[in-house]
Amino acid sequence: MTGIRLNAPAPGWAIDAEVVVVGSGVAGLTAALRCAAAGLSTVVVTKARLDDGSTRWAQGGIAAALGEGDTPEQHLDDTLVAGAGLCDEEAVRTLVTEGPDAVRRLIATGAHFDTSEAGEIELTREGGHHRRRIAHAGGDATGAEISRALVEAVRDGGIRTIENALVLDLLTDSAGRTAGITLHVMGEGQHDGVGAVHAPTVVLATGGMGQVFSATTNPAVSTGDGVALALRAGAEVSDIEFVQFHPTVLFLGADSEGQQPLVSEAVRGEGAHLVDASGTRFMLGQHELAELAPRDIVAKGIMRRMQEQGAAHMYLDARHFGAEMWEQRFPTILAACRAHGIDPVTEPIPVAPAAHYASGGVRTDLHGRTTVPGLYACGEVACTGVHGANRLASNSLLEGLVFAERIAADIASRAPRTADAPAAPESPSVLPLIAPEERAEIQRIMSKGAGVLRSAQSLTDAAAALDAVHRNAVHDQAGSVKTAEPGVESWETSNLLCVARVLTTAALEREETRGCHWREDRPDRDDERWHRHLVVRITPDRAISVRRTENTAFAPTVPDAPREP
Repeated sequence: MTGIRLNAPAPGWAIDAEVVVVGSGVAGLTAALRCAAAGLSTVVVTKARLDDGSTRWAQGGIAAALGEGDTPEQHLDDTLVAGAGLCDEEAVRTLVTEGPDAVRRLIATGAHFDTSEAGEIELTREGGHHRRRIAHAGGDATGAEISRALVEAVRDGGIRTIENALVLDLLTDSAGRTAGITLHVMGEGQHDGVGAVHAPTVVLATGGMGQVFSATTNPAVSTGDGVALALRAGAEVSDIEFVQFHPTVLFLGADSEGQQPLVSEAVRGEGAHLVDASGTRFMLGQHELAELAPRDIVAKGIMRRMQEQGAAHMYLDARHFGAEMWEQRFPTILAACRAHGIDPVTEPIPVAPAAHYASGGVRTDLHGRTTVPGLYACGEVACTGVHGANRLASNSLLEGLVFAERIAADIASRAPRTADAPAAPESPSVLPLIAPEERAEIQRIMSKGAGVLRSAQSLTDAAAALDAVHRNAVHDQAGSVKTAEPGVESWETSNLLCVARVLTTAALEREETRGCHWREDRPDRDDERWHRHLVVRITPDRAISVRRTENTAFAPTVPDAPREP
């Protein structure tokens, strides 16, 4: 344990549970439903409304070997190739083997996927997949349908929920085991202000950290809260340098910030072409799958062409789809484009890469257990070893689904334990809060120095700039000037700085180009030195500690526990 805590008021109220799930995307709600079905007293805590997480924004679909002739083995092969040598093969095998039945259980929960006239699930292709294996709903509104079904099931099941609540820190007992969380509830409700949920088991399903960059496909709530909480609690984080930039995000201008409209990979899966201003298809010859190469390769192809031509963006041309296909297959994307003055039926769509998905996160085993006893993680906040250096398209929803079910099964298999009283850290360290106005500066630093294109110089400059933000906060804490006040904006900004510093440290350490980690000064993949993971933790004195694993397999997170399914 680090003893590090956010600067926040003491909890003014508390409730008890056996399991508290933080997050309400596919991973969090699936874990909550399965825990509740096992008879466990379960509470769901979510930062906004139940349906406001990243799952709702997922357009493409969920990947699983559901089609005729497709097999989990073929899905495994595509995932390993996309992961650029860093996937934990046992984790991937677990995902692809258990995935099809997990999707069927999701359908039984109430999710409706698009089907053919014969009643078969319609499947499409996305980047890196050699077969049609992406199930979708509402054309391009898969995440919204999955979210709807799970939210409805949670509400129908009477599971207790606390909405509009930002998680702050992990509570632990005197033995260092999980004892619950502290949180801040925003607005009116049954509870308000800082409180606590006392529980012997905590499941982190807080989503990603895309808001650490200026332009992202992530919603505003994706500020890395779960990763930051886990680091403060002493948990290990892995592969955090691998941030996937989605190749085709609607280009709204060089200075556009915040959440940007995504143009799903499924558009390319249905036959759209990437072209430059002259109409030339520049991905031909760069990869056997051309526009359907893994996302890191497509993003690099776009960036290279932009550099060669001094252009701010490229184009996605799907005019040949015709109006009917656009309206039926991609109504959400069509509406988003038209809302910004672009009609993809008659003109190419301007696109450029933007921060999309964190392949790394809180390190877990195959049961979702982290290195802190009683703390689990699943979904984008976790690093199971499935994604390696680059996530295969549409594996994210499946990972959240499969590993949430495994977490619930593991929790239910253990003897019930009542949470011991939370214990104050022996040497508490209150983290200096970062002023909300620094948020834009952190995003600017990260976009410039740790974005799609990175180098030793850019990362060194970014690390120095981030350290300066941190030092200024420590200086303010010493009392020379007024410090940032505790509150949602300062807590979020502090979390962003935490994950930004850790990400930059790891990216500077990995001196190679692999997957979605692109080092301009180290353009080649170096398997001899870097065919392994980086594991990061924060020490009690707030230093960032980085170590390399011996190989691509994750060591057990629970002492003496073999890493087996």
